[in-house]
Amino acid sequence: MASAHAGGEASRARLTGWREIRSWPANLARLWRQSLRFKTILVTLTLTAVAVTIACVWMALAIQNDLFVSRKDQVLVDAQRATEASQTTLDSAAVQGDVVQIQNLMTRVRLTLGQQSASDEWAVFRIGPFSAIAPQDIATDPELEEIITPELRESVRDDPQHQYWQSVALPAGDDGTVPGIIVGQQIDVPEVGPYELYLAYDLASAPETLGFVHSTLWIVGIGLVLLIGAIAWFVLRSVTRPIGEAADTSAMLAAGELGVRLPVRGEDELATLGRSFNAMADSIESQIKELAELSLVQQRFVSDVSHELRTPLTTIRLAADMINDQRSEFEPATARAAELLNAQVQRFETLLTDLLEISRYDAGSVQLELEPTSLAALAEDVIESMVQLAEQHGTDVRLVAPGGYSPVDMDPRRVRRVVRNLLGNAIEHGEGRPIVVTVDSDQQAVAIGVRDYGLGMTATDAERVFDRFWRADPSRKRTIGGTGLGLSIALGDARLHGGELAVWSELGRGTNFVLTLPRTAGKLTASSPIPADPGDDSVAAVDDLGLTQSLEVLSTGSVRTDAVERARKPQRKKGKS
Repeated sequence: MASAHAGGEASRARLTGWREIRSWPANLARLWRQSLRFKTILVTLTLTAVAVTIACVWMALAIQNDLFVSRKDQVLVDAQRATEASQTTLDSAAVQGDVVQIQNLMTRVRLTLGQQSASDEWAVFRIGPFSAIAPQDIATDPELEEIITPELRESVRDDPQHQYWQSVALPAGDDGTVPGIIVGQQIDVPEVGPYELYLAYDLASAPETLGFVHSTLWIVGIGLVLLIGAIAWFVLRSVTRPIGEAADTSAMLAAGELGVRLPVRGEDELATLGRSFNAMADSIESQIKELAELSLVQQRFVSDVSHELRTPLTTIRLAADMINDQRSEFEPATARAAELLNAQVQRFETLLTDLLEISRYDAGSVQLELEPTSLAALAEDVIESMVQLAEQHGTDVRLVAPGGYSPVDMDPRRVRRVVRNLLGNAIEHGEGRPIVVTVDSDQQAVAIGVRDYGLGMTATDAERVFDRFWRADPSRKRTIGGTGLGLSIALGDARLHGGELAVWSELGRGTNFVLTLPRTAGKLTASSPIPADPGDDSVAAVDDLGLTQSLEVLSTGSVRTDAVERARKPQRKKGKS
């Protein structure tokens, strides 16, 4: 068991190590995106390394070439000196055709070459026809004759006045080779004729010198890169640290911590930036506090005025109701005035109610009263309650509900108010065309859409439709008597549930509002089951169905039209969400 446990721990350790290795590229990429210091140091080190590498390679090649040229010149001078000394020895001797004297002369030449030349290997080859008194070819190493190329020998034979050289690989111990140079030139033996003289020079010390130079260059280059990296890090740290502090401070300031300030050190440009930033933060804090105080005063004023007006408004409402109930006893003009007074008092009361609701939202004192509610059933109830209003505008309201039947925790009073507001606006601005109310759901959310086929709005108007007291067409008469706060309150109710209220509108195609609520408490994380932009959906053809056809929704979500007369209110659909 202990062995198995140890094996499992080792496997987990290897797996963890492999995951850490695989995460390095992602970590480096994140550092590259987020750290100015890391990015600058990496770029500096990369460019410095490239520059130092190019410089080291160029210097190494230049030193290598110069070292070879210098060594070659030394070899040529040494070979020329040894050749001249040998020729002097030959010219000073009087052999008189004696073979023994000629052999002794060649022995003295050999001694001269050993004394005057730094080469340990040399060879002498006869040029011309055979002669009885001519000395035989001499070579300190039999392999030397094989190393000398025919081209070099031909050049030496053809030109007795100049010396020629060639780079070769000289044999070394253990069947190895070392770089070397062979220098060839003619010498003239008295009473015999010309000979080829070749001197081989070992250049084994040159690679050692060159290797030392290369290693020194690379060590210096790497040290230079590291030194420049350390200098860049130190300089960047002194520059980026204040920048990082400014970024952190600005982030905290944006998050609402208005009291944070930058530490100011010295009198340089960064210190000037810090003082300017702190001055800007002081100004922003002062203005935000003034705006917050002004907003609080406005909220209190609206709330206080609304509360104070409720008592006299209640009295006026009772008096207006009494007068309106007895309008049949008045003259026609007085009766009409009583009706107008009663309608405007009701509108005034609605406005006060909306103002109080807005003040609660501004004060953050709104609380939800959640209970399981079927959004489809709620939509049917709202549609049924507004049938009379739809009939007054000649509008047919139709329900399409492939989902939304299962209960979801919501505040039914607030959601009902949102749906009533959306449906009321659709009826008022629908130009008498049919209105389609769609309810659908998925695993994350439930949604209801209210689609009319009226004049629609421009994109600019659609962006401002939730503003308080804003109207797309100020010249248009309100037939329902809205306060201009309904959509603003509806948006607040949607956000209070963690959902959203979206709008799509286009001139000539109508408007579509979609309310989406999450199934569970919290923010809405998924897309709505009903898209705000209806696109070229089949529901757009509902205007061609006529008011005497019914639109029914099956449990599968399919749509069916039956050519039967029906009332102007939808039938309750049976199905599952």
